[in-house]
Amino acid sequence: MTEVDVGRAPALEPDERTRDRVLTAVLEHGPVSAAQLGKLLGLTPAAVRRHLDTLSRHGVIEVKLISNAKNGAGRPARRYVVSRQGQTEIGDDYLEIARLALAEIAATRGDQGVIDFAERRFATMEANYQPLVDAAGSDVAARSRALALALNADRFVATSNSLNPHSAMAAEQLCQGHCPIQELATSFPEFCDAETEVFSRLLGVDVRRLSTMASGGHVCTTHVPTGRAVVRKRATVSESIERPSSNIPNHQQERP
Repeated sequence: MTEVDVGRAPALEPDERTRDRVLTAVLEHGPVSAAQLGKLLGLTPAAVRRHLDTLSRHGVIEVKLISNAKNGAGRPARRYVVSRQGQTEIGDDYLEIARLALAEIAATRGDQGVIDFAERRFATMEANYQPLVDAAGSDVAARSRALALALNADRFVATSNSLNPHSAMAAEQLCQGHCPIQELATSFPEFCDAETEVFSRLLGVDVRRLSTMASGGHVCTTHVPTGRAVVRKRATVSESIERPSSNIPNHQQERP
């Protein structure tokens, strides 16, 4: 068996290196045609098309149809640009800007300012998911599965799995394999707490966060008790914000 150097990132294959060159050229020169890319990079038309097709399938670039600027006649020309998804994958300053903004809120209004911001951020999610979860009826397990479906539709890669069915310890384990604000929540776990409170209100039971990706977990896992659970009267968002709580924040309750 060949020894692997774990301290060094694996080298890109020639095809991947060329694809990165194509993507960089589209970023720098777009909107750009396939023919222009071939001249810029010294590639054959077939090679350019192959890499453009791959990047398009991955959603990293997209085609813009541009009309003839001289006379407006004829078929619009195909030009390639980096898509919004591609811009995100390449990287931007939004994360750092968000961190600085939240740090400023914390400096001027304290921890409560960050908590208020996080709760407002998840209020839209709660409003959108409420009718979907309510449609599942009063059974908590069914509501948890409905919540997982709603999360999946928003690309959270969620599942709800039953544990210890038909017993007093019965529960659903609600897992999320993707978190769009993972890096931000690492610095501000108040976002994880706010999301957990939303889940609790949506499901009508007190839930507990067992792990989060922001704290180093492979997935975000929420324990939803169903054994003796009855959907309680749901508090409104404003009621939950105004009502003082002596509970330990969810991110401090996570299991190691």
